[in-house]
Amino acid sequence: MDFIDEELKRLKDKNLYRVLRPVSTPQDHRIKIAGKSFILLSSNNYLGLANHKLIKKKSAEALIKYGTGAGASRLISGNIELYDELEKTISRFKRTESALVFSSGYAANVGTISALASEKDTIFSDELNHASIIDGCRLSGADIKVYPHSNADKLEWMVKKYRGRGKKFIITDSIFSMDGDIAPLGEIKNIASKHGCILFVDDAHATGVLGKTGRGSSELFRIDGRIDIYMGTLSKALGSAGGFICGKKELIDFLINKSRSFIYSTGLPPSALAAGTAAIELIEKDRSLRDKLLKNVEILKAGLDSLGYDTMKSETQIIPVLMKSEELAIRAFNFLYENGIFVPAIRPPTVPPNMSRLRITVMATHTMKEMEFVLDVFSKMRRAIRI
Repeated sequence: MDFIDEELKRLKDKNLYRVLRPVSTPQDHRIKIAGKSFILLSSNNYLGLANHKLIKKKSAEALIKYGTGAGASRLISGNIELYDELEKTISRFKRTESALVFSSGYAANVGTISALASEKDTIFSDELNHASIIDGCRLSGADIKVYPHSNADKLEWMVKKYRGRGKKFIITDSIFSMDGDIAPLGEIKNIASKHGCILFVDDAHATGVLGKTGRGSSELFRIDGRIDIYMGTLSKALGSAGGFICGKKELIDFLINKSRSFIYSTGLPPSALAAGTAAIELIEKDRSLRDKLLKNVEILKAGLDSLGYDTMKSETQIIPVLMKSEELAIRAFNFLYENGIFVPAIRPPTVPPNMSRLRITVMATHTMKEMEFVLDVFSKMRRAIRI
């Protein structure tokens, strides 16, 4: 199959080729790759819960009691009773009526959007929304209108212009996964209410992080219970695996019957379900990890800004360091790798051309010494590779 070889060569020539690197340690602030220790600055395990003693204990107990896998889809025999406990915990945490857990965040977005929207409907989608949202919109067959990033005025103009005969959806990330900025959800919610739109918010990177108690963007913007379709993941700040949708009970019942990614996926391992419940309960009781995360974010972003790096409009634990060219991003990654810091280069098609970057993600478990070391290496890197 010559076309495969040709495409791989093209990717290599354009500095877009990707490889897998086996990690031999738990996901934490330090990992080992090929026997070498690195400070990890690319994990979504924001609170360090994937390697937290209590979470691992609860996960192990579920493994012993229920076994390693669900064995079937939830509508067959894979609906382990731990699902009920987890979904009740999620809906309480998110202040919604009900919740439904999917096999991944990707499955939650693709399966929900494609089940709810159809050819008669119109979707207004932020231009920087996650790939899973984009794919769900495409699968739905709806008329997709992409609005400029976080531009509420332009969004409202488009909603007024494209009145369509079917349902209207506004879909947005809360924290954008590559830029680290936050959508103006207060304004977007007002637009949705004013013009009769269904609001869908992807809270994957905000769950456990944003808001006074970590409930997410709805808490930050004081719109708890007012988001029609509220998506989140168990695999980021919660340190487990899976995705979820929150909303009215009728929405959840509809998805159980109509969402293909839910219906045709095997249930999650019992250990992941128990870990998700334990993580939410820990976040509700203990704010110290969130406080530590926010402090680390403040220190690292201020340091990078003072060194002259372009961190774009980040205001969260996701801190992009703009390199523009793919070549420079690769050189920066290699320099950091050689100095014991793991931060992959993000290149097209994940980001637009000439917007390649290092995507730093901060964790609560990073130490002050590690933050100081990272900033020292970034200082040296400016001179070494002439950024």
